[in-house]
Amino acid sequence: MHSTTSNPAIPTIGSDKNHDLYKKITWRLIPFLCFCYLAAYLDRINVGFAKLQMMEDLQFSTTAYGLGAGLFFVGYILFEVPSNLALEKVGARMWIARIMITWGILSGLTMFVTSTTQFYTLRFFLGAAEAGFLPGVLYYLTMWFPTYRRGKIIALFMIGLPLSSVIGGPLSGWIMNSFDQLHGLRGWQWLFLLESIPSVLLGILTFWALPNNHTKAKWLSTEEKALLQKDLDLDNAEGKDSKHSFKDGFFNLKVWMLGSVDFSILLGAYAIGFWMPTFIRNAGVIDTFNIGLLTAIPSIAGVICMLALGASSDKHRERRWHLSIPLTVGAIALVLSTFVSTNLVLTVLTFTIASGALIGACPVFSACLLPF
Repeated sequence: MHSTTSNPAIPTIGSDKNHDLYKKITWRLIPFLCFCYLAAYLDRINVGFAKLQMMEDLQFSTTAYGLGAGLFFVGYILFEVPSNLALEKVGARMWIARIMITWGILSGLTMFVTSTTQFYTLRFFLGAAEAGFLPGVLYYLTMWFPTYRRGKIIALFMIGLPLSSVIGGPLSGWIMNSFDQLHGLRGWQWLFLLESIPSVLLGILTFWALPNNHTKAKWLSTEEKALLQKDLDLDNAEGKDSKHSFKDGFFNLKVWMLGSVDFSILLGAYAIGFWMPTFIRNAGVIDTFNIGLLTAIPSIAGVICMLALGASSDKHRERRWHLSIPLTVGAIALVLSTFVSTNLVLTVLTFTIASGALIGACPVFSACLLPF
């Protein structure tokens, strides 16, 4: 992780002659990938809203719910590396489509759960199905953007994470209210069914929306492809000494330290996603639609901070302080949230600060994994 850099070989954003080229690439790729990430995160955390009904319907304990929610990550961890190896072999378009279609189907099947064993099994396989999506997309973006642009680009892509709550919170609450008992199904069952559909559809659209790399992009001219290749070649030459084997990475202390940072960020982010609806209900809000609206407030803060921190980090060519300060603020806010759980305003406020800080730091951390 580098705090500053002054490499003259790396052009500044303002003097970049290829600005229009990267703007074109950004508009063709990032909105679609952002919606894909939105669908992915929505299918991970909608179990937090479903909990408001399904725990009572299925007689699940809080421990059983927490275990089931967490088993998603066991499957994700076990299959993440194999998934990324497969992506490199079969191509980004094919593998990202496979990931999205299978996780959408498995998420929808959660509507048929009747026991903790079924819940645990589906959550595990949902994680296994989705494994590799985020790192796969980040790897895919390296084929299109040089390192000095990736902080902002990653922020634009990862904005799907907080947007999933901005959109998904009110949507989930509305589905659970409006569809409850329709055709004999409870609101939480409709929630899993309806929110799985976008993932499957986006997975199918991937075959048309994503070229495997810039050389396969029909919407780039020969000249544009050559300009992009020149930038990427220069970028790769700057980082040619940074390539290592899997063994080198596994036994590298810095890799484990970065993994610990990532673990801490995600621990806080998913704690917010899984438990915030319950905190808001415990603070006195009963209607699921209103709960959904309130969960959108912290997520809006996440959107704003993600864009601001990503752009600022790129502008100043600095990652360390753009990461450490938000993480500290987010940790303090999460701790404070446990002491104000009976006060609705303070509950939403502390989660808003925590979400803005932790979610906002995600693209900065991802950019830390890549050289400037």
